[in-house]
Amino acid sequence: ATDPGRFEYHVSKWRKFPDGTDNITLGGFGPVDRVSGRDVLFLASFNSNDVSMSQFHALTFLCESAFLSSLTIVLPFLPSGTMERYLQPGRIAAANTTAKLISQLPPTGGARTRIMIYDVHALPTQYFFAGSCAATLHTTGPLIVDKIQSMDPAEKITCIAFPDDGACKRFSKFFQNQLKGVEIVTCNKVRTEGNKRVVVISDGNPEDKHVLVVDDLIQTGGTLYECAVKLQNSQAKSVSGFVVHAVFPNESWRRFLKAGDRSVFRSFYLTNSNPAVCEQIPGGDVFEVLDIAPRISRDLVEEPTGRAAFS
Repeated sequence: ATDPGRFEYHVSKWRKFPDGTDNITLGGFGPVDRVSGRDVLFLASFNSNDVSMSQFHALTFLCESAFLSSLTIVLPFLPSGTMERYLQPGRIAAANTTAKLISQLPPTGGARTRIMIYDVHALPTQYFFAGSCAATLHTTGPLIVDKIQSMDPAEKITCIAFPDDGACKRFSKFFQNQLKGVEIVTCNKVRTEGNKRVVVISDGNPEDKHVLVVDDLIQTGGTLYECAVKLQNSQAKSVSGFVVHAVFPNESWRRFLKAGDRSVFRSFYLTNSNPAVCEQIPGGDVFEVLDIAPRISRDLVEEPTGRAAFS
């Protein structure tokens, strides 16, 4: 859709039978077969267990019955990516399970299936994919860098802040390379004498700077909010936010609107990596959704391995 001269876009019908089981018809197969023997790009979204299973039905059919030349799965957001470790006996690392299911898809055209993932929560997750599948990791960082570069000089971001050490390790090098001279601030939660957890600034200085708080995903947003408040109280000129994957269970994004009880950001940037959520969020308030499609179109060719994504 972002490059109609390069791609053919076929819409599928994702329906249910009365008993709740899937009734799926993939586009592109009739009245003339425009899929078999082609290099196919499958745009996936695993935003719920139900839709994930539906897409596994479709992917299995494509691999087994469509005689594809190759298959690339674009899964911008891997929802199970935060569950990549065994934290206690019996606790399931769902990222590993998802990867193994995808890895068991039959090979197509003699080539391995490529799965493209953006800003995965834990980089080692890529090694869960095996067999006939290989993961390439990519970043949406250039989208927010382009946004920063287009800002009015008087309001341009001069400081990148992270809500914890993990986010800093994942993204700080990228932003230091892309935004020369930018201040890097790291926040962390620590326990006080009363066993209360509070946000502190452990590195960097946001004073008199326009700050952008960056993280890979947001759930309810409590930590991000507390981090923004701490930055404001530390004399930042302004505080904005950028989160790649918007989860926002129970419409918790409403609290960040200008009329909400967490109205702390000048601007709050998201990508549409999780479209089921982003479609609910109104524009023209505090949120701005950055379109990931141009990055996907570019990364298909220019980042075939994904190894340069975070440099």
